[in-house]
Amino acid sequence: MSDSFNLRTLEESLKSVPSQDLKDIKTHIYGRSDDHELSISSSAQRIAESNNFVIKTYGFKAKKEDLRKPRIVRIGAVQTSIAAPTTAPVSVQRDAIFAKVGKIIEAAAADNVNVLCLQELWTLPYVFCTREKYPWCEFAENAKTGAGVTFLKGYAKKFNMVIVCPILERDEDQGDIIWNTAVVISNTGNIIGKHRKNHIPRVGDFNESTYYYEGNTGHPVFETQFGKIAMNICYGRHHPQNWMMFGLNGAEIVFNPSAEIGGSLSDRMWFIEGRNAAVANSYFTVTINRVGTEIFQNEFTSADGKPAHKDMGPFYGSAYLAAPDGTRSPGMPRDRDGLLICEVDLNMCRQERDLHTFRMCQRLPLYAEGLTKACKLDFEPQVIRENENLKRNQRQHTNDHQF
Repeated sequence: MSDSFNLRTLEESLKSVPSQDLKDIKTHIYGRSDDHELSISSSAQRIAESNNFVIKTYGFKAKKEDLRKPRIVRIGAVQTSIAAPTTAPVSVQRDAIFAKVGKIIEAAAADNVNVLCLQELWTLPYVFCTREKYPWCEFAENAKTGAGVTFLKGYAKKFNMVIVCPILERDEDQGDIIWNTAVVISNTGNIIGKHRKNHIPRVGDFNESTYYYEGNTGHPVFETQFGKIAMNICYGRHHPQNWMMFGLNGAEIVFNPSAEIGGSLSDRMWFIEGRNAAVANSYFTVTINRVGTEIFQNEFTSADGKPAHKDMGPFYGSAYLAAPDGTRSPGMPRDRDGLLICEVDLNMCRQERDLHTFRMCQRLPLYAEGLTKACKLDFEPQVIRENENLKRNQRQHTNDHQF
């Protein structure tokens, strides 16, 4: 399954475009003719080269204001492959990914990242395709004291960096229930809070509902020293209402930590959904995926009549940032570990709300009325049909002649 799609990136394809046409093409693709690529510190570059991952850095400027100073924030997104075979003991797999991610965080710190987010369930392989409980449930951890959270708390405090830590959570206070959770760690090293994944896929090899169900934490926004952030975890990307609710709660940066495979519908929608959400809700979105092919010991099927297999195919990376003005960064590689860094001015969020007035034009009471009706068992869609109009007109005509 690993050769089912092309690993070549759009950016690689653009290298063959004549320079006189490239600016026009980039304007259509990225919303601006220039990538606004920023320099990378030599120390960060050295860490990347010695540990075989890629760093890309881009800038997004807002208009200069008289009454407000720029609110410059450097946002980081990490995409990685697993670091040990899935047949290795859980502790070996976990420690190997810790070591790999630790080096990437050091590079992020060397390049002055303020807020960093890792991919969905960064401490483990995407095990849910197997539908096996053992040994995968051993990766689940407490959202306050677990190994992954504790590991990142040290880096957050050391580097004065807010870190979003997406984990497989075990709620030990509620019967060991498992959740798909993102924990927000403050730059002080303290935990600010957590959000549990709202939407669970039930398609193909994405058998997550075998392990956990939809989250119960609503749409929280976490106020940090570097802005108000939220996490729309993976499958929530396909639900516009989910993006909208984080915007209503005041988010300025919304991360979308994900695990998505190539050649799928999500591959085709990847660069559309996060960008649309940024525009519609006047905030920055950061969409993050893992890379590599994860091979499991036992075969599993996809309930599609095709032969059983031991991998889902390659995860396609392609992390990117989208801004509220409709521009976006180039995507990261589809097949390499990487660190995306974007320097943004959060003042752009309000500037875009003022300019396009999307929030002002929202008809929330109208939507609320319709959604309330749609939730009821006796809901009838508001559909008007031609024959019904004819019958209505005929009845009216008959009534008019009776009086």
